Amino acid sequence: MKLKSIREIYRDIFKSYGGVTLEKHIQNMRALDVLLPHSATFFCITNTHKLSFEYVSKNLPISLGFDSDMLKEKGMNFFWSRIHPDDQQPWLNALKGLMVYTLGEIPVEDRLRMNYTWNYRLKNKNDEYVNIIQNTTPLELDGDHKPIIGLAHYTALNANMKLDVCASAKQLNQNGEYETKYYNNYSQKLIEQDISNRERDIIRLLILKKSSREIAEKLFISPHTVDTHRRNIIKKLKLTSTAELASYFKHNGIY
Repeated sequence: MKLKSIREIYRDIFKSYGGVTLEKHIQNMRALDVLLPHSATFFCITNTHKLSFEYVSKNLPISLGFDSDMLKEKGMNFFWSRIHPDDQQPWLNALKGLMVYTLGEIPVEDRLRMNYTWNYRLKNKNDEYVNIIQNTTPLELDGDHKPIIGLAHYTALNANMKLDVCASAKQLNQNGEYETKYYNNYSQKLIEQDISNRERDIIRLLILKKSSREIAEKLFISPHTVDTHRRNIIKKLKLTSTAELASYFKHNGIY
């Protein structure tokens, strides 16, 4: 997948409006970074509107070999260019699934209590692939209450470990504990080969018992188009009903 295509898809997923204040978050991270031990894990403050890394912690060179100032200068475009080609589409699908879930299911007042995790393979400075586990917590919402600034925590693992590209969303509850609200395995052959991105969005909303009209409003398509997708999905999977469809995906742990 070409970098331009990745950039366009990413911008579409994280389209944002309105400005945010960054300095307080950067100051907090600078103070924390002094106390952190050297390890194969690093932090960034990410800006999905500018496609930039606003702050990069001291452990980036240890983790991936890159200079922190260089990553800040080149931004997300450079980082994306290092993602394994086989992981690019599943990774983008994971981001889209998380954003659709957040905007469709999480009330505005709870969005800063969310925590997201996904993974992919990335080429380090030595042109060797490593597994990256990325965990991101929203710090700021934009004018449309969409996450725009995040605190991202990256852990680099040996690429010899086979990891499926997965994504999960957790929410901090009233007891101060994280509850898993969403999980998806984007390396499932069924999802990658047979079910389109749009059909995957519809499946997730059907499992959440949304009506065709509700799904149409969330995805900005017509109810008729939703029903057409629903019939095509059921036909592809050789099922008989929407209820059977929901049961199938839940049973297989795909959604």
